[in-house]
Amino acid sequence: MTLHPEVMLDVHLSATCSRNRFTADPGPVIDQLRQIAGDRLDILAMVAGTWAGYYRDTYSAVLCDALLEIPGARKWEASGRAQRGKKVHGTQT
Repeated sequence: MTLHPEVMLDVHLSATCSRNRFTADPGPVIDQLRQIAGDRLDILAMVAGTWAGYYRDTYSAVLCDALLEIPGARKWEASGRAQRGKKVHGTQT
């Protein structure tokens, strides 16, 4: 079974953000995200906003600020913050 292409794109974009979480120079990261997203700017905005909302802290603020400059990303930021407080699903108790 393979993932739907939109889900795979979400995963790829999210992983790229995570790999670059502590960057001091977000420009190349944003360029890479745009290249990965291609014409799916809706998915890029969703991932950027939710990722920034979920992961924002002192150390990731530079990337989060840049992500939120992507058109449409700010409307997803609250969704990411809301997910941050939820219990994680997993096998450990």
